[in-house]
Amino acid sequence: MTVVGPFGLSVRDQALEADVQTGLAAVEAGLLEATKSEVPFITEAAQHLVRAGGKRFRPLLVMLASQFGDPYAPGVVPAAVVVELTHLATLYHDDVMDEAEVRRGVESANARWDNSVAVLTGDFLFSRASHILADLGPEAVRIQAEAFERLVTGQILETAGPREGSDPVSHYLDVIGGKTGSLIAVAGRFGAMMSGADETVVDILTQYGERLGIAFQLADDFLDIASDSHESGKTPGTDLREGIPTLPVLLLRAQAQEHGRPEDLALVELLDGDLADDERLAEALRLLRAHPALEQARRDTVRYAEDARGTLAPLPECYAKSALLELCDAVVHRAG
Repeated sequence: MTVVGPFGLSVRDQALEADVQTGLAAVEAGLLEATKSEVPFITEAAQHLVRAGGKRFRPLLVMLASQFGDPYAPGVVPAAVVVELTHLATLYHDDVMDEAEVRRGVESANARWDNSVAVLTGDFLFSRASHILADLGPEAVRIQAEAFERLVTGQILETAGPREGSDPVSHYLDVIGGKTGSLIAVAGRFGAMMSGADETVVDILTQYGERLGIAFQLADDFLDIASDSHESGKTPGTDLREGIPTLPVLLLRAQAQEHGRPEDLALVELLDGDLADDERLAEALRLLRAHPALEQARRDTVRYAEDARGTLAPLPECYAKSALLELCDAVVHRAG
C-alpha cells in the first residue's frame, strides 16, 4: 500500500498505483515543458512555484477520474497540466493581492522580484494553459472558460465583500465555491471526459470535485485555528492575523450579532483589533478554540465532505472509487 499524492492517500491496487504515479510524473514533466520560454528570466519566474512542489491535488483527481474510462487516452495528461497551470497562475496573483511573502516554503514571486513580475508571470501561465487547451477541443475550452469566470467572480466577491443585508456565511460559501470548488470540479470533469467516460460519470465526478473542493477549503479554515504548526504545516492564526474571513470567524460574528453575548462581542472586538501582537493572537486562538463556532465549522466541513462521498454512490465499485472515497475521509480527518 503506497502513499500517493496529498494527505498520504494510499492506493490499494498495484495497477492503479502505477497508472497514477506514471500520470503524475508525466504531468510534472508537462509543467516544466509548459513553463519554458526563450527568455531565461521568464522561465525562472514561471518555474519558481512549479519547482517549489505542492500537493498536485488537482492532477491527482484528473488521474483518478480518468480510471472510469481510458486512463491512457491522449488528452488526460495535458488536461491535468492545464488545470495545475491555471491553479499555479492564480497563486501568483493571490500572493500579490494578499502581499504574501512566502508560498510553498519558498519566497513568493512578488517578494523575490516585484508585483509586476508576479502578475505578468501569472498571465504567462494562463496563456500557456490556453495554448495546451486549444488542442483539447472547443468543449474543453468552453468548460475551462466557464470555470475561470467562476474563479475570478469568486475572487471579486471576496474583495467586494457581502452586500448590505445579505448573509455573510452564504456569501463566503459562494466565494469558495468559485475560488476553490470550480477548478477542482474541472479536474474531475476533465479526467472523466478526456478518458471517454460516460456522460453520467462525468457529471458525477464534476459534482464530487466541487463539493470536495469546498470541504477542502473549509478544512483549511478549521486548521488555521485548531491545529498547531507541526500538524498543519503553517503558523496557526495566519488567516486571523491577515484579516482573511474564514468560516469559524463568520459564524462567531453571526452568533454575536444574533445573541449579543458579552463574551462573543468581546472576542469579535479582539479579532477586529491589532493581531500583529503575538499575545493578542494567542488569546484570540485560545478563545476561538473553545467557542461553539469552531465546532459548527467542523460539522459544516464534514457535511460537505460527506456530500462529496454521497455523489460517488452510483459509480461502480473499483479501486479508483475507493481512492476518491478516501480523499473524502482525509478531508474529514484534517478537520478532526
